[in-house]
Amino acid sequence: MEVLDEWLWRQEYWLPPGITWEDMQQMEGSACPLPRDLFLSLPLALGFIVLRYIFERTVALPLSRRLGVRDRLRISAVPAPSLEAFYTQHRRQPSQSEIARLMKQSDLTQRQVEIWFRYRRNQDRPSNTKKFCEASWRFFFYLISFTAGLACLIRTPWFWDQTECWKGYPQQPVETAHYWYYMIELGFYWSLLLCVSVDVKRKDFKEQIVHHIATIFLLGFSYCANYIRVGTLVMLVHDSSDFLLESAKMFNYAGWKKTCDSLFVIFAAVFLVTRLIVFPSKIIYTTLVLSMDIFQPFVGYYFFNALLLVLQGLHIFWASLILRMIYKFLFLGKLDKDERSDEDSEAGEDEDDKGDEEQESSWKKRKVVLDSKLAMLTSSCVLNNLTNQRANGCSQMPKAR
Repeated sequence: MEVLDEWLWRQEYWLPPGITWEDMQQMEGSACPLPRDLFLSLPLALGFIVLRYIFERTVALPLSRRLGVRDRLRISAVPAPSLEAFYTQHRRQPSQSEIARLMKQSDLTQRQVEIWFRYRRNQDRPSNTKKFCEASWRFFFYLISFTAGLACLIRTPWFWDQTECWKGYPQQPVETAHYWYYMIELGFYWSLLLCVSVDVKRKDFKEQIVHHIATIFLLGFSYCANYIRVGTLVMLVHDSSDFLLESAKMFNYAGWKKTCDSLFVIFAAVFLVTRLIVFPSKIIYTTLVLSMDIFQPFVGYYFFNALLLVLQGLHIFWASLILRMIYKFLFLGKLDKDERSDEDSEAGEDEDDKGDEEQESSWKKRKVVLDSKLAMLTSSCVLNNLTNQRANGCSQMPKAR
């Protein structure tokens, strides 16, 4: 264990050439960032999980009702033990060969098996209320985090001139506000990673996992290597657009389409500017190029910049989704689909469910019309027969007479 600890905390990994841990300890008391400080983020993460639970039930849920959030009524799948066992133990969407085997086990037709699995998947899909509560919690945190971060950074010299991030590096004292800014953000991303299995899964689920892990590594490493000035700028840039996205989601789930579209346009503009222009030109450029005027490259330099480039790759991926939605907004006139929709809602399922319901309703209407026509036809035939018999009887009466 001592060998691992000695290898992990080798100063060549964390500090520029010529700087030792003893040099870092010469800074005044708590102003020196220490790796053990990061352990505070774990109880903060648990605190965020508890706070989120309370917030969603006492604030987000009543707010969803006030804003008119409605959950779609879904058709429940009929009890089918063999299909339920396959659904829970194997997969949620069977292949054609598996459907054929399930048809024999359940004594159902192929269409009935397919409909059963669609209805069963829809039962597990998150409701609009759950999505609204999740978006409300993130909106609440990102808004407070961005406001507090901007308040504690706007008066710092490196907020306006990024070269100030490297003056005196790495022996830069850490202010109390920036220390708590770091710990709170790190604790929040730990809470997101811990709750990822119960949160709403979207198409970019894997990218979200990579984003959370990269952010945690980025915050943890930058704190230990005293990249705190740059790290605060990274957090502020991300929070500047995140609360706009979550607010747009909230109004989307509430059915306020015009408000949602307006917020999305504002979010898209802020996202594209901050993530595709400000982030690479101001932050990545200063860490990749300007920092070389102060120190020579070391292991931490390459690791930190690699994590920033991973985040930038994710920014480009999400920007492509946003531009696709902007295209729909401009040429279709509305944002009728969230490109980051639920992962477990296969494309067209809602339409298929609606189509099935419409087909069933249409069939019932046609059946009623058909029954009425058949009754009219039957009664007409009966009347015709009675009329013909009466006519024949009348024609035979003179002959008999």
